[in-house]
Amino acid sequence: MAEIKIEKKKPIWPWIVALLLIAGILYYVFLRDNEVQTTNNGVEIENTTSTDSIGN
Repeated sequence: MAEIKIEKKKPIWPWIVALLLIAGILYYVFLRDNEVQTTNNGVEIENTTSTDSIGN
C-alpha cells in the first residue's frame, strides 16, 4: 500500500495580526498629521496648509 501524507493547515491569525500592525503604522504616519495639536500653553494649532496668494 502507498503512504498518504496529510499536511495540516497553517494558522491564519499571524497574518491577521501582521496586517493590523501594518494598518496601524500607516494610520499613524499618513492620517495622524491632520489632527489638532495642543501646545504647552493650551493654544490649539491645526496642521493645515494655505493655498492663498497674498501680495500678488
